[in-house]
Amino acid sequence: MRKGIIALIVVVGLLGLVALRLVGSYNGLVTKQTQVRTAWAEVDNLLLRRNDLIPNLVETVKGFAAQEQTVFGNIAEARARLAGARSTEERIAAGQAMDTALARLLVVVENYPELRSSENFMRLQDELAGTENRLSVGRSRYNEIVGDFNANIRRFPTTIFAGMFGFAAEPFYPVATEAKEVPQVDFGS
Repeated sequence: MRKGIIALIVVVGLLGLVALRLVGSYNGLVTKQTQVRTAWAEVDNLLLRRNDLIPNLVETVKGFAAQEQTVFGNIAEARARLAGARSTEERIAAGQAMDTALARLLVVVENYPELRSSENFMRLQDELAGTENRLSVGRSRYNEIVGDFNANIRRFPTTIFAGMFGFAAEPFYPVATEAKEVPQVDFGS
């Protein structure tokens, strides 16, 4: 009888250990799956930020730059005409064109004291770089967490429990083939 009680205690002890392992594995998988979902939410948030921010910044910069491009384009054209002028009449006409262009510039500066298309371009460039860097870090963090989760659900004995409770491998966030190409930014049209 004593052997039967000892055997029962051993069996109950082993079942208790298996149950503890099962609970620990399940809780670990839930924690890791939550980390995966949190990391994805951050990547998704960054994608939304990029999709909302970048087109608006480009349009803002285009608006500022279009106004300045006309004025500076007129100045550049007048300078080119002056440099290419051969006769006195051509020089006078080029000088007048420069006067007109500079007068327009002064009007623009008076009406818009904070013309900053170069700053807007720098801001756009900084925002593009910052957003892409944040997204890159977010993707890397997500892929790292997914790698840990996927490895965990494949390890024995967790793989048994993962299958029982419906935990499946999460997808990595690969870099798209198109993303490996140099982006083309066009401020024209």
